Amino acid sequence: MDARLTPYVEKMGKTLVSLSEDFKTIRAGRANPAVLNKVRVEYYGSQVPISQVGNITVPEARILQIAPWEPNMVKAVIKAINMSDIGINPSTDGKVIRLVFPELTEERRKDLSKDVRKKGEEAKVAIRNIRRDADKQFKKLKDEISEDVVADLQDDLQKETDKKIKEIDKAVEEKTKEILTV
Repeated sequence: MDARLTPYVEKMGKTLVSLSEDFKTIRAGRANPAVLNKVRVEYYGSQVPISQVGNITVPEARILQIAPWEPNMVKAVIKAINMSDIGINPSTDGKVIRLVFPELTEERRKDLSKDVRKKGEEAKVAIRNIRRDADKQFKKLKDEISEDVVADLQDDLQKETDKKIKEIDKAVEEKTKEILTV
C-alpha cells in the first residue's frame, strides 16, 4: 500500500474501533460490563470510570455486580448510574451494588436495532468523509506526480473504503441479530 494512503486507512480503522466501542455500550438483555464504560463517577475531585473505583462482575446472565473498594463510594456510584442513560435502577445492600437487566420487550429491541443501524450509518458517513478528504489531497498532488499515480491512489482508496463499509455492514448485522435474539 502506498504510504500516502496509510493515514487515511488508519483513520478509517479508528472509525471502526469507535463503532465497535459504541456497540459494546448497547445492552442486549444480557449483563455486560461494557455498558458501564461511559459512566463516570466522582472520585476525590475527578471523574473516573466505574471500573477504577471497584470490581465489576457478572454473577448471573442478567445481573451486574459492582463492589466498590471503598464503602463510602457506594452512594457516588449509584448516583453516577442513575444520572447515566443506561436505564437501569441500581439496588444495594450497603456494600455491593447490583444492576438487574430486565428482559427486553420486542418494542425496545426494535428501538435498539434502529439505534444500531443509525450508528452504522454515521460510521459510513465518517468513512466517506475520510475518503473525500483524501481525494482532495490527492488532487492537489497532480502537479507533483502523474495523473496515473493519482488515479491509482484514488482506486486503492476506494477499495479500502468499500472494504471498511462492508465491515460496518457486517458489524451492524451481527449486533442487530444479537439484539433481536430472544
